[in-house]
Amino acid sequence: MAKKQISKSGAAKLREELDFLVTVRRAEMAQKLKEARAQGDLSENAEYDEAKNEQAIMEAQIMEIQYTLDNSEIVDDDSISIDEVGLGSTIKVKNFRTGKIETLQIVSSNEANFKECKISDESPIGKGALKKKVGDSFMIEAPAGELKFEILEISK
Repeated sequence: MAKKQISKSGAAKLREELDFLVTVRRAEMAQKLKEARAQGDLSENAEYDEAKNEQAIMEAQIMEIQYTLDNSEIVDDDSISIDEVGLGSTIKVKNFRTGKIETLQIVSSNEANFKECKISDESPIGKGALKKKVGDSFMIEAPAGELKFEILEISK
């Protein structure tokens, strides 16, 4: 299976989150479990059950982040092309239906944040824009029907 691409800043954020979960949250969870255990009979201890559930969720998060980091290829900012849309590219696109021009950054799925105009390379617009050049158009299927976009500009 091909490695998933992730930006350098995205990988740094994930490492930071992983470090926090491993060093801070694990210690907090251990203390919470210790306090819950001290309340007596574990078979009827809701606080203990809740703490165990929280711990399991946190451990799953740690494993998911570690898996993502282990199975990702970090895209160096210097390798981002301004000739062709790829991961890390900032693009200006025109929506033909609305006439609206938007500036979007193509990022990996775990970095996507629509409020910051960061869209996933796996999203319909992200997939459609990949490998396109300035002046190219692409169509995507959306719940509202087919949408046509044109790449107006590509930058880093």
